[in-house]
Amino acid sequence: MACSLLLDYPSDELAVQIGAVRAELDGLPAPVAGHLEAFCARAEALGLRALREHYVETFDQRRRCALYLSYYAEGDTRGRGQAILAFREIMRAAGFEQQREELTDYLPVVLEFAALDEQGMGEELLQTHREGLEVIRAALVDAGSPYAELLEALVATLPEPDAATTAAYHKLISQGPPTELVGLSAGPPGGIAAPPGPRPDPLAAPPATGAGGVPSESATFPKEG
Repeated sequence: MACSLLLDYPSDELAVQIGAVRAELDGLPAPVAGHLEAFCARAEALGLRALREHYVETFDQRRRCALYLSYYAEGDTRGRGQAILAFREIMRAAGFEQQREELTDYLPVVLEFAALDEQGMGEELLQTHREGLEVIRAALVDAGSPYAELLEALVATLPEPDAATTAAYHKLISQGPPTELVGLSAGPPGGIAAPPGPRPDPLAAPPATGAGGVPSESATFPKEG
């Protein structure tokens, strides 16, 4: 839940959220807690206004940092609409109905679903889109963003990527999603490294979200029944 809260657009409640996250750090594995604390410290040092500006510059203006998971598999194609619908159907099958106006493949929404869902369907969604998570992680590391700490914390909770996921990641950063290009350099130890050789420059414009703006509050999934 910590990554879900902190990966969303920084709200006026950021200081309260950071305090709540820090209160839970002692119960988390050391690597995860370390990355979360590092983000909290950097966010506090930047301040709310600067963090908001950085968030928009990073996630709204860089394709390789887009937080919409289906983008990495489908690009801006018609197939992406079906992929987003699949996210919604999986959440409904688990007994959750989204209450905020945001696409269901938005990473903070998926992370909240994974935290609340006891059937493991949310974790399966994250695993299915692991190569996309690795693209985001590596891009944030390249950019020197404090948000890289949150992606490092997230991937530290997931199993090591298998050979198929690694191959899919390498293909994604060399060819990009359908109709698009994503160029990245290698991330730090512990992630999947980019293959050697020249890489295309990242595109500046973000993928289409259809969300109508940056959300400022956490998603809510009231359990049905």
